[in-house]
Amino acid sequence: MSSSGAQKLRINRFLADCGLGSRRSCEVIVTEGRVIINGEVCTSLSTRVGPEDQVEVNGQILKPQYESINILLYKPRGYICSRDDPQGRSTIFELLPKHLQTQRNIHYAGRLDLDSEGLIVLTNSGNVSQKLSHPKTKIEKEYLVSISSPFQEIHKEQMLRGIEIDSGFARALSVEKVSKRNIAVTLEQGLKRQIRYMLMALNYRVTRLIRVRIGNLVDTSLEPGSWRFIGKKDLNKLFNETKD
Repeated sequence: MSSSGAQKLRINRFLADCGLGSRRSCEVIVTEGRVIINGEVCTSLSTRVGPEDQVEVNGQILKPQYESINILLYKPRGYICSRDDPQGRSTIFELLPKHLQTQRNIHYAGRLDLDSEGLIVLTNSGNVSQKLSHPKTKIEKEYLVSISSPFQEIHKEQMLRGIEIDSGFARALSVEKVSKRNIAVTLEQGLKRQIRYMLMALNYRVTRLIRVRIGNLVDTSLEPGSWRFIGKKDLNKLFNETKD
């Protein structure tokens, strides 16, 4: 199923390195016939795979450690975007399997504050990180925001025109009223706590803030604290590219 070459791993180790569990538990995944390598079902524990092989489990293409690692994570509220915290608070990296936690080159691209939740990208690719964070790329990020009092339509125009906050001149790309106390806000900027401070300037208090979209990438199946690898198609959505 796989061609000759260096960097080949036994299939159970490969699956474990991709975060599917211990090597022993990954053996069960193989023997149950849930692994597809290059289009063929694999049930042999002696199979080895390398960088040239495409491995799928339950329809999901897996990304091994020796390739670029890109992860979409649903950050829960109460977790900080940091590897270590002197105050002992939970960090987003604790949500990853141990073998990914120890890879110090994996970092987040586009932080969310402690009280916010939703989609965040973790990567070991400087190129991906640069594209997501550089102002010139103008990657849209959409948020569902719950506020303490009914949203007034006049404030939509103020958010679109821009509001001066501590971290700079903040402007929303779009603002849509979802219900009395819920709005959808899309940003291209990435100022510190931008939405919270903009709404605070308009005398609203944010009670919940969820990032639901990055570029054209959404994933409503992810639960708080869960994650998955993202591949080329997802990266194209992330950067609003149409090529396969």
